[in-house]
Amino acid sequence: MESIVTQQINTIRDKEQKKALNSWAADGYIGSIIAGTGFGKSRCGVLAVEYALKNGGDALILVPTVQLQEQFLEEFDKWGVDRTNVEVVCYQTAYKLKGLHYSIVVCDEIHLGLSPEYRKFFKYNSYDKLLCMTATLPEEQEYKDLLEKIAPTAYKITLDKCVKLGIVSPYNITCIPVTLTADEKAAYKKANNSFVQWKYMLGQFNAFESAQQIMRNKGATGADKQKAVMFYRAIRMRKQIVDFAENKISTFANIYKANKDKRILVFGGANDFTDRLCDSIAPDAMSYHSKKTKKQKEAALDSFRDGTINVLCSTKALNQGFDVPDANMGIICGITSKSLSMIQRVGRLIRFKEGKVGEIIILYVADSQEQKWLKSAVKSLKNVTWK
Repeated sequence: MESIVTQQINTIRDKEQKKALNSWAADGYIGSIIAGTGFGKSRCGVLAVEYALKNGGDALILVPTVQLQEQFLEEFDKWGVDRTNVEVVCYQTAYKLKGLHYSIVVCDEIHLGLSPEYRKFFKYNSYDKLLCMTATLPEEQEYKDLLEKIAPTAYKITLDKCVKLGIVSPYNITCIPVTLTADEKAAYKKANNSFVQWKYMLGQFNAFESAQQIMRNKGATGADKQKAVMFYRAIRMRKQIVDFAENKISTFANIYKANKDKRILVFGGANDFTDRLCDSIAPDAMSYHSKKTKKQKEAALDSFRDGTINVLCSTKALNQGFDVPDANMGIICGITSKSLSMIQRVGRLIRFKEGKVGEIIILYVADSQEQKWLKSAVKSLKNVTWK
C-alpha cells in the first residue's frame, strides 16, 4: 500500500503520525485517530487532505470554533501543502449543508460534532474519505456508538503513552482542596438536598435519562416538566456554588505569588469567575473567553505569547487548539463532569519542549460533587498527588 506520508520522517512524533495515517488508509480511508493533545492531529489532517487531493477534488474540514478554523488553514501553510480546494467550516454551519460530495472530509474535535443536530451533516452529504480526530472517545455511549459507526477507530494512543515516547512533555498533577464559607456551605446543602429530592422523584437510578426524555417530549405533562426543570436547576445551583467558591480566589492568588516565574494557563469554571481570578493578580494576567470580543481575545493571546503577561485565564475557549509550548504551569479552578475536558486542559500544558515538565495544580471544593468529578477525571492519568 502506498504510504500517505511523503514528507521527511525526523522524529518519533513523525513516525507515530505516519503509523496513524497508514492505519486509517488500511481501514479504507474511513476512520478515527484518537490521540492526546500534542500528538499532531492537525498535521495528520493536512497530510490526509494532501494525499486525497493529489488527483484533484475538494476537501472539507470541520472544526468547533472560529479559532480552530484559522489555525487549520495556517497548518497548510506551515507544512507547505496547497489549500486551494480546501474549505474549513465550523460544525454549527456544516450541519445545514445538503447534497454535497467531497473527496475527503476531516472532522477535528469530532466529539463536539456528534450532537443530534450536527450529525445531520453525515446524513445529507457524501464523501470518498473520512478522517475524524479527537483526544479521547466521547463519554456518552450514544455518541461513542455513533462515532464507531461512521468512523471506526483506526489508531489510538493514550496521553501517557505519548509521554513515554517523548511526543509530549512529562507532567505532575497536584490536587488541592478548598473549603466553602459558612454561607456557601448552607447554600450548597440546600441545592444538594433539592437535587436528591428531584432525582428521587425522577427515578433514583435513571434520573438524568428521565429528565432528558421529558424535556425532549413535547407531550410531557406540566408536572413532569416541573420535575425535570427543578432537577436541572438544582444541578446548576450546586455547580455555580463550587465554581464561584471564594476560597479558590485566595488560594489561587497565593499559588501565583509563589510561581511568578512560570508561564501559567488558568482555567475557571465560569466566565465571570475567570475574570475575578484574573483581577486578583492584575496586571499580570488577561482573560480569554466567549464574552470577550475578537479583538480582546487576540490581544490576550498576543500578550501571553510575546511575554507581556505570564498568566492567561480562560474558561473553555482554550480547551481545543491552543499551542504555546512555553506554558509550563496550569491552574485549574473549575471542574466538569467530562473527563475529556481535563485531558484537553492537561494537554495544553505538556506540548513538547526540551527539558520541560508540565506542572498542573487543580483546586477543588472538598466533600462536594466537584471532588467526585475530579476523581473520575484523573483516574486514567498518572503522577497525580492529592493534598
